[in-house]
Amino acid sequence: MPLIVQKFGGTSVADPVKILAAARKAIRAQNEGNQVVMVVSAMGHHTDELIELAKQVNERPSAREMDMLLATGEQVSVSLMAMAIASLGYDAVSLTGAQLGIRTDSSHGKARIKSIDDRRVREYLDGGNIVIAAGFQGIDENFNITTLGRGGSDTTAVALAAALHADACEIYTDVDGVYTTDPRALPEARRTVQVSYDEMLELASLGAGVMHNRAVEFGKKYRVPIHVRSSFSDITGTMIVDRPESEKRTVSGAAITRNEARITLYDLPDVPGTLYTIFDRLFEAGLTIDMIVQDIGEKGLADISFTVPRDELDDALDTVNEVAEEVGISLISHDPDVSKVSVVGLGMAQASGVADRMFRALSDAGINIQMITTSEIKISVLVQRDQALDALRAVHEAFQLDETPDDAPEEATIPPRANGADLDEILKRLRLDMEGLTIYDISLDSSQGRVTIDGVPHTPGVAADIFDELARDDIFIDMIVQSHIEDDKTCLSFTIPSEEYDDAWNVAKKLVDKNLCREVDGARQVAKLLVSGIGLHSHTEVAERMFRALGEAGINIQMVSTSEVRVNVVVDGSQGEQALKLLKEAFADVMPK
Repeated sequence: MPLIVQKFGGTSVADPVKILAAARKAIRAQNEGNQVVMVVSAMGHHTDELIELAKQVNERPSAREMDMLLATGEQVSVSLMAMAIASLGYDAVSLTGAQLGIRTDSSHGKARIKSIDDRRVREYLDGGNIVIAAGFQGIDENFNITTLGRGGSDTTAVALAAALHADACEIYTDVDGVYTTDPRALPEARRTVQVSYDEMLELASLGAGVMHNRAVEFGKKYRVPIHVRSSFSDITGTMIVDRPESEKRTVSGAAITRNEARITLYDLPDVPGTLYTIFDRLFEAGLTIDMIVQDIGEKGLADISFTVPRDELDDALDTVNEVAEEVGISLISHDPDVSKVSVVGLGMAQASGVADRMFRALSDAGINIQMITTSEIKISVLVQRDQALDALRAVHEAFQLDETPDDAPEEATIPPRANGADLDEILKRLRLDMEGLTIYDISLDSSQGRVTIDGVPHTPGVAADIFDELARDDIFIDMIVQSHIEDDKTCLSFTIPSEEYDDAWNVAKKLVDKNLCREVDGARQVAKLLVSGIGLHSHTEVAERMFRALGEAGINIQMVSTSEVRVNVVVDGSQGEQALKLLKEAFADVMPK
């Protein structure tokens, strides 16, 4: 019999009327011949009310006791949902995280799921019950109640769907699907019929609130089709699967991360290990590091810029100041009023001219770009916060995201379940640490060269002009890194195929001849290391492991780019094979055997 997991968020169970409406959806699914598991969040703003209540008795309550308190919100919801289903004449049973068999680590407030014992759930399902599961919670090995953190009910739902090998996981929410951008920011945003796991991972990490990235990680790892639907209508919604909506389009979505802060460290010794020393301290402090940009070293010195959430800026500055003397930082600057605007799409990996198109759109809108970082399927730029919405609208229009692709599916459909070899691989993963970091590939690309343009004027249109010229020569651009501005000048580096190095150098040299920049540097061959996996964003130790392994071996990192599914670093071409070996050793414990 088909099995469906349905998740209902807080707004979908905010009052008795909505609880009964959700109950009817589950009953209808059962009447259509499915076994049904419902995952339910706390009602409305109940979690916020519990947090406020805790503050009234203790300004700094322990994380363990907060988990004990917050888990009660879901316990109220699941019991009411079971009562509602019973009132409609059907059988239902409510279960807490412990009763569901959800085992987690002991990280209170942000626990990770280690395993799920599905036997009890299956017994109730086989008995004809609709199982009502408390989202957001589990127990650790000492039977302490734990909570999963932000988006925890989404994570519970997809994890249960994986453990039960469900046909689909339906996420019912107050929106009717995944949009090309936040429809609250841009009314012209379009609901997509389908989006790939990788695209959704990037969009979720960039602030698309409809799905949490940890839930999407579960979906990708265990091949769970995720169906985002409205709690209040029968619109078919959006399917999150392994394929994009369109095979023709290079860009499928745009996102804005509003409350970012930028920190720049000047004149660091450009020697192996510097990055590791700095970011090891930041990761130890539990800080969320996003964009990381390092200039190519000049005269033995380099600048590093990175972004953190605005509310973590003070803690990040304290940590950097502590390590400043140890690594030789001469100056630290910061800006609390920046935002990140990004475009995402699987089609970028094989297409040229995407960066050129984005930068031209921002130039035409009169928007200055402060930093640039790219991955295979994402381009992110840092802009002043008061220009962020204009920047988002400019790139959304430039890639015509409001228009439905002509090769898009007509409606969301659930793909068939994995079977055979695919199923064997999924079941093998389920027997391991369910939410553990998974690295599935570490590779070396020695086919690229690097060009660095220093002293580029920080004015709208300069980056667009550079990449216009490169696009006209049909030069394929891979990684792009633009550092923070100093004295109204910036440094721009990018990688290209080695055989196109001379053409790219000539484009850059024209800027020097026109006095539009100071100088050009480059290398005909560099080594690009790619670490690909699932959980790279939520497991912050990935970059730390890379920086440590390379730094301890005396290998200097020239460029860095990060994404939800891949971290790339560029090193000297002669050190590629050694770096590859070191990274495989560093991640041996989380790679497939």
